[in-house]
Amino acid sequence: MPKPAPTFYIFHGADEFTCAETLADFKRRLGPPDTVDLNTTLLDGESLTLGELRRVCDAIPFLAKKRLVIVKGLLTRLTPQKGRESSAAHKEFLAALADYLPRLPETTRLVFVEDKPLPAQHPILQLAQREERGYARQFDPPDARALPHWIEQRVRQHGGEIAPQAAGQLAAVVGADLRLLDQEIIKLVTYTNAERAIALGDVEAVVPYAQAAVVFDLVDALGQRDGRTAAQTLHRLLDAGEHPLGLLAMIARQFRLLIQVSELKADRATPQDVAQALKLHPFPAGKLYNQAAHFTAAQLETVYRHLLDTDVAIKSGEIEAEVALDLLVAGLAADEET
Repeated sequence: MPKPAPTFYIFHGADEFTCAETLADFKRRLGPPDTVDLNTTLLDGESLTLGELRRVCDAIPFLAKKRLVIVKGLLTRLTPQKGRESSAAHKEFLAALADYLPRLPETTRLVFVEDKPLPAQHPILQLAQREERGYARQFDPPDARALPHWIEQRVRQHGGEIAPQAAGQLAAVVGADLRLLDQEIIKLVTYTNAERAIALGDVEAVVPYAQAAVVFDLVDALGQRDGRTAAQTLHRLLDAGEHPLGLLAMIARQFRLLIQVSELKADRATPQDVAQALKLHPFPAGKLYNQAAHFTAAQLETVYRHLLDTDVAIKSGEIEAEVALDLLVAGLAADEET
């Protein structure tokens, strides 16, 4: 006898992107979109009562075989807090919910969506793993080592191919934001028209974070007093078509941000605090946080003054822009006082 299909599901974990795609695919398999939408109810678990949940789940579907009920955040709300015992009301809710779920109508598909992993001892998670009518899946984003492989697979899903070096660079400049990565992958597949593998140069040409990442490399080299790498990186940017004054502005912005990050770190800010305070994507915020360790506050102020002096010298015609940048980079990399 075939195993009966689950009637209640738990989708939990920090990978919101894959979870959302899985839920969308689940809806597609329930039937025609118009009919499924008509029989889909989305509930906010922050304020939901068991009576409201039962009322929706027990309703007969309209002109369809199944009713889909999606509840967001309820199980997290009912999760016992570390070091604190659950309230009597939460315990009562969990017990009544555990009693009700195995008796859900066959015509209902109930999906709990939680944006963080539930603890292994959560009673409803254990129920879903134990009951034949239950199903649980944890969605965790790939770690840094697995991210390039995820990118390669995703590019193939969109009908393209990508070189390993390009996948690694895309992972480095965008980070583990899978939704943003997918958007950039679609742009890259469109850019190459899926006629060839996406190369490193395509990432640098299309992805807005890529040129900024090269500027990070330049500033890293300056911080480590590596004049050769700093000069090579500078000319890599110039050869890629960056205007000298535009490049100077990018470097100046980088050091201006480093000054702000240095001040935030002095107040014990975390990388997450930096991202929020400066309204930055987590990837550049984390890079800036680490990069600030190469410089003292006094060194950053001195560098910034050198940058302003260079800007004035170029705009007043005292020196050619590319020569000024070469001298600036050589001087900053060699000067132990900066």
